[in-house]
Amino acid sequence: MDKFDKLTGIAAPMPLVNVDTDMIIPKQFLKTIKRSGLGVNLFDEMRYDRQGNEIADFVLNQTQYREAEILVAGENFGCGSSREHAPWAIKDFGIRCVIAPSFADIFYNNCFKNGILPITLPQEQVDVLMKDAEKGSNARMTVELEAQTVTTSDGETLSFEVDSFKKHCLLQGLDDIGLTMEKAGAIDSFEKSAAAERPWV
Repeated sequence: MDKFDKLTGIAAPMPLVNVDTDMIIPKQFLKTIKRSGLGVNLFDEMRYDRQGNEIADFVLNQTQYREAEILVAGENFGCGSSREHAPWAIKDFGIRCVIAPSFADIFYNNCFKNGILPITLPQEQVDVLMKDAEKGSNARMTVELEAQTVTTSDGETLSFEVDSFKKHCLLQGLDDIGLTMEKAGAIDSFEKSAAAERPWV
């Protein structure tokens, strides 16, 4: 998993509430078990018409937000089903950080497991970031996980809270497999000891 430390990038404003995982990645794209290739279908039903043409006024289709790495969203982002394809699609598009007043719990936890930093801030602070994001590609935000801060293009700094264990995992680029592999030496030692003590097993 990619490490997350400091990110400076374009933030896309999406002031919608209750964006569910089917809106993030519709069910017809859940056949794959690969984490790559889903970015093109991120927000598919909002990005494209029935003929597959881009809908011009959708935020991620606008020139200034095509390279967005931060998404500023409304409350209860990621609600609905628990599909892990949702953070896969967000990450594959290139977004590494989502900021919202609240998240659905499963989506929130899945983000950390896939190298995405979800930041929860009070609505009034999200409003500040939303307004900053609306400035377009000339306004770049900076997110620093170690310092737990978000800095607007105007230099205003906001602090956020994050679980210390989840923070450690993101900083080190550790998913569940990576965490297990950190204990590889102890696991090998246990297996050798267990085999010697119980050779009949």
